[in-house]
Amino acid sequence: MLSYQHVYHAGNAADLHKHIVLAELLNGLVRKPRPISYVETHAGRGVYDLAAPEALKTGEAARGVDRLMLDPTSAYGGALTAFRDRHGPRAYPGSPALARMLLRPDDRLWLMELHPAEHAALDAALAGGGVAIHRRDGREGVLALAPFRPRRGLVLVDPSYELKGEYAETAAFCRRLIQKWPEAVILVWYPILPAGRHAELLDGLAALPFRVDETRFRDEPGRGMTGSGLILINGPHRSESAFSAAHRLAAPVLVPA
Repeated sequence: MLSYQHVYHAGNAADLHKHIVLAELLNGLVRKPRPISYVETHAGRGVYDLAAPEALKTGEAARGVDRLMLDPTSAYGGALTAFRDRHGPRAYPGSPALARMLLRPDDRLWLMELHPAEHAALDAALAGGGVAIHRRDGREGVLALAPFRPRRGLVLVDPSYELKGEYAETAAFCRRLIQKWPEAVILVWYPILPAGRHAELLDGLAALPFRVDETRFRDEPGRGMTGSGLILINGPHRSESAFSAAHRLAAPVLVPA
């Protein structure tokens, strides 16, 4: 959706769930010497300022990352600490910037972002050095380019779900992607809303091997998103430890569902 801008939500509870798991998965993948491809369907702008008026308007970071005592020995805590050493104490890395902090020079990043302003900011923040940035629909772009080189890789699927049809579209995308790129590890994020529309996404993936992790927010809002869900398809060995790390490190913010 071209109306969605993540700056209003950067560093919130859902980001913590998604980013801690992502960091743990990438940390595990880079332990093996072969390079990997990291791919995103909805990359956003990559770098966020938690002191920006948009972030302060919602206050979501104050109920999210600001409540954590960062563990610098964890993949997420170490990457966030190093990122803020470079960009300042109120900077927050979106998933592309977090991935770049964790990946090696031989790894490749492929980032899709359709929103013109978000794409321009992403390009300014992360272009170069093994990063390919495309302004195009993420699902279409990833399917057109898959399988990626290197063949080992992880795809983050993180749409806004502002349109009801995105749940079914995301499931169909994952099914097609696995057909084209069977080696891919796929991490799908989804919001938990009172309407329970994510059930359509889970039903659409029933034919694939996957794990699910859901959390509730300790500060549940009176309306809107009350929790965060992650689907891991083709998860690597012992990948369940990534979910347990998120619950441990973000315990002040997240509650297991």
